[in-house]
Amino acid sequence: MRTRRGEWVERVGRWRRSGLTAKEFARSVGVNPGTLMYWACRLGRERRAQVASQRATVVLPAPEPAFVELLTAGGSDSRFELDLGTGRRLHIPARFEAAALERLLAVLEAAR
Repeated sequence: MRTRRGEWVERVGRWRRSGLTAKEFARSVGVNPGTLMYWACRLGRERRAQVASQRATVVLPAPEPAFVELLTAGGSDSRFELDLGTGRRLHIPARFEAAALERLLAVLEAAR
């Protein structure tokens, strides 16, 4: 007589909670220890595959960009002071390459 999958799900769960070895538990319920191990492995693979597929389909919203205050430094040296909000400040010359600054900010944002 073949046992249905649902019965094996319940049986493997009882075995896991019992604290017994596969051989001890199988003997106590009258099943082959190899069959018990087969179902435990099969159900574990199915569970891992299901979790992996759920992870692959989860789409998280993009985080809101943090506000960064950009101040001009007073005095004769024309530069910008960028407060990163982490106790760090960048001093950027007034004549800067925009693409280079964008790359720098992207690296700093990724490191957060």
